[in-house]
Amino acid sequence: MIKLTVIIPTFNEESYIEDAIKSVNFADEVIIIDSFSTDSTKEKALALGCRVLERKFDNFSEQKNYAIPYATGDWILFMDADERVTEKLRYEILEAISSNTHTGYKIRFVHFYMNRFLYHKIDTVLRLAKNENLKFTGSVHEKLEINGTVGKLKNYMLHFTYKGFFHLLKKKDSYAWFQANESIRKGKKATYFHLLFKPAYRFFHTYFIKRGFLDGIPGLALASINAYGVLSRYAKMMLIQRGLK
Repeated sequence: MIKLTVIIPTFNEESYIEDAIKSVNFADEVIIIDSFSTDSTKEKALALGCRVLERKFDNFSEQKNYAIPYATGDWILFMDADERVTEKLRYEILEAISSNTHTGYKIRFVHFYMNRFLYHKIDTVLRLAKNENLKFTGSVHEKLEINGTVGKLKNYMLHFTYKGFFHLLKKKDSYAWFQANESIRKGKKATYFHLLFKPAYRFFHTYFIKRGFLDGIPGLALASINAYGVLSRYAKMMLIQRGLK
């Protein structure tokens, strides 16, 4: 029988972790890779029968790479504590791993913000893969590398990442430091052109090209915050370049 392991990285996710784990109760194994949470995340995960690994956080890829060798499943589903597998996605995942048509599958994510799901803010990410030579690369928006073909599932994973306006701003600012340091490490440089053009283009792309305007005020707010995130990244790069950080 084909076995499925779910890997969830966490840090202080006591408000979210239980619902995440319960949404994948069809899996044979759930592994939590925790960055030494100071709340009840670990205890709640253990109470629900999960295996909890602990590792000091350095970047998102290495956290998941650390957990992969512990997975005993034939397939691994990677998800975050603020994500939920729907009933329809559950059956599609089980059908996909049984069919063995592809080595991995991309999943579509619909984001929840300002009390509604934003169906014009859809991300498609490789999250389900056969447990064979898996590795993540990249420190922020990590990428899963696999050997083989990749399919795409039809049903959505629900993503409750946007807990509020100021929480999202703080999250974008935190990610911006990771992205800035990674870009500098790769030899990239920020200029005033990037500072002026890139944020404006991100807003235009999110709000008009991706049709964020159809999501109303939440779509406008999200496009603005995304543009701020880009501005923050290049501003931080310039600070690092000038030795001010």
